[in-house]
Amino acid sequence: MKFLIDNWYLVLAALVSGGMLLWTSLGRAAQGSALSTAEAVRLINREKAVLIDVCEPAEFAAGHVAGARNIPLSTLEGHKSLPSNKALPIVVLCQSGARAAKAAGMLRAMGYEKAAPLAGGLKAWREANLPVEKAGT
Repeated sequence: MKFLIDNWYLVLAALVSGGMLLWTSLGRAAQGSALSTAEAVRLINREKAVLIDVCEPAEFAAGHVAGARNIPLSTLEGHKSLPSNKALPIVVLCQSGARAAKAAGMLRAMGYEKAAPLAGGLKAWREANLPVEKAGT
């Protein structure tokens, strides 16, 4: 007990450090494990992840990730373009990431346990200088 009293500042530093680690862990869990662009590219290249863009058709036509399937959020449930293999990783994206997070939750509820949103959406993808295409190109 004398050690704790004599070294209160070390105990305080340990508690603050542990609290900060816990806070970041809880923040990631609440975020729904959003993927960075690097993690998404790794999943696409190594694990054959399927890209699903939940933007509306007009937004998708204006620009989308190369190879992405367009399934608007409003039509997601039971859509025929969803992969039949529910074990495949799915990267869900939209313009900013907000709709993608909701869609990833819906997909996980449908049995696609490896569905995850792309953090920052198409905006982050473009900022990382990754390939984007427009409809008809």
